[in-house]
Amino acid sequence: MNKETYKVEFYTTLRGGSPVDEFLDSLAEKHRGKILQWLHYLEKEGPRLPRPYADILIGKIRELRISISHHQYRLLYFFSGKVIVVTHGFLKKSSKVPLEEIERSKRSMNDWSNRYGSGGK
Repeated sequence: MNKETYKVEFYTTLRGGSPVDEFLDSLAEKHRGKILQWLHYLEKEGPRLPRPYADILIGKIRELRISISHHQYRLLYFFSGKVIVVTHGFLKKSSKVPLEEIERSKRSMNDWSNRYGSGGK
């Protein structure tokens, strides 16, 4: 069986900041480690990663769902060719993903596309 391969990249701002790295740095080591494991799984499975682990939110914006104890973490991402661009992460505190988080991811996606096109870096 020949599976397609994907590469996970963290979105970086024009100034070189990485919202994903900042989010991961704010977490306890155990939680950060588990999230990194899920990112590896996302890289391996790409769009084949099923619900409830991943889902499409709006348009090209998707979410990786990670539950650790009573914490509900979300990482938002999109595909750019064979690259999975993770825009940012947050601790989900309501039943739905807040619209401002989706809009933030859309802005990052538009910036990425303007700088790198559909093929990624």
